[in-house]
Amino acid sequence: MLDKKIVDLINSQINKEFYSSFFYLDMANYYTDQSLNGFANWFNIQTQEEYAHAMLFLQYLHLNGEKVVLETIEKPAVVFKNYKHPLTAAYDHELLVTKSINAIYAVAFDLKDFKTMQFLDWFVKEQTEEEQNVDELCKRYDLFAGDPRGLYMLDQEMAGRIYTAPSLVI
Repeated sequence: MLDKKIVDLINSQINKEFYSSFFYLDMANYYTDQSLNGFANWFNIQTQEEYAHAMLFLQYLHLNGEKVVLETIEKPAVVFKNYKHPLTAAYDHELLVTKSINAIYAVAFDLKDFKTMQFLDWFVKEQTEEEQNVDELCKRYDLFAGDPRGLYMLDQEMAGRIYTAPSLVI
């Protein structure tokens, strides 16, 4: 049985991950509307990843006999100003997700909940990758997107991203 603090934090994280999925879908829609289908693909893949993360947290609660509490998912409130804005918004969002996961980890550490800490280890590593990927994308955008041909090539490259399911075994 998990401590109530951990259950509450993980339930909150489930909803944050579902929001992340919704937020990235909004970004994918923005890029689709702009005819940047490679960028849209990249964010559609990100949508799938965030949904999978939510499901991993949900399964963790189920496997530990805990109740999952789903909340309303808020509508993303960001209006994108230019092609780069979703990229910087995604980076800022990943920083918030990292902070949230670290907060759960800190409580698990204080409670000596080694099982939850071990479960969260994968997410800590995953967040490092998530931040790095979006940061790299922002830098590549800055390098190449000032030229229409560079933007086209970056868009084509992003179209090649494929979804890979998480490798975490619960």
